[in-house]
Amino acid sequence: MSRYIILVFIVIVYGRLYAQLVEVQVDYNSNRDCVFGAYNNAKVPMYLHINFADLSNTSFSETLPYIKKLDPGFNSLFTLYSAGGQTPHFQYDIKSFRSNPTANVNLDFPYLIPFKPGENVTPKSVKSITGFRGENEPKSWLATGFIAKTGDEIYAARQGIIVEIAGKEKTGDPVYWYNAWNYSVTLLQPDGTLICYRNIIDRNNRLELNQKIHAGEFLGEVAPGAKELILLIYRNKISDLISTNNTGKNSSDLKYIIPQFAVNENNIEILNSAKEYNVVHPASVRGLEMSKKEKRKILGIRK
Repeated sequence: MSRYIILVFIVIVYGRLYAQLVEVQVDYNSNRDCVFGAYNNAKVPMYLHINFADLSNTSFSETLPYIKKLDPGFNSLFTLYSAGGQTPHFQYDIKSFRSNPTANVNLDFPYLIPFKPGENVTPKSVKSITGFRGENEPKSWLATGFIAKTGDEIYAARQGIIVEIAGKEKTGDPVYWYNAWNYSVTLLQPDGTLICYRNIIDRNNRLELNQKIHAGEFLGEVAPGAKELILLIYRNKISDLISTNNTGKNSSDLKYIIPQFAVNENNIEILNSAKEYNVVHPASVRGLEMSKKEKRKILGIRK
């Protein structure tokens, strides 16, 4: 059986380091079929993008471009079956990224205001997100801000998987960083977008990578000295991605999303900085992305 490995490079947007975070593997079996797999060397989920420019002596039944969410470790992908005993011939491009660039984003999805239910909070305009992607601020961005004070309890606005936790200082290999902010927590949401909570501290070390967080679940507190909480919801664009043949620096031009929030049991809206809101976490919203088992366990819903 022959085998070869294709390395997929991810470039951090605020440096010049390259990391072999994803490796695509192709095995040829005795029938001359090509069996594709991928190693995700990161500690959290990644997305792989494969696009075939030429296919002969085989057929491909998957939708192109092929998008696959990779769990940490080895992931099976697909098989190109030999046609008429001839070895498949193909050319393709590979890219990898941290969010789904083809995510089907529902702009009317109801997010929870990420503070303790019953409190009154005031949104604020975010003037800058300096440092989020390194030295340079993105040319175009959208963010949601709230006036806050140290110690305010912060709750998840939506379900997600924790992919980064940053404390007082950024630690570890920078190639694994999702952004350059300290005191931040980043989650991968079910639709493939990322949400970053800025100015939050996990004081009791409750959080860990790959931990599933449900909407309305306690995340942490507003960090020492902070006067605001910032939410960034975003995803990659196809143009942001680095292929095996591209050694340039990745663009920081991400696609940012302004969410709508549940302001009472029945209504959602984009928050207005001229208004004060009483925080509510309706069970109907919290349970939108929960399984029946999770609804029974967390919300006490038996139906």
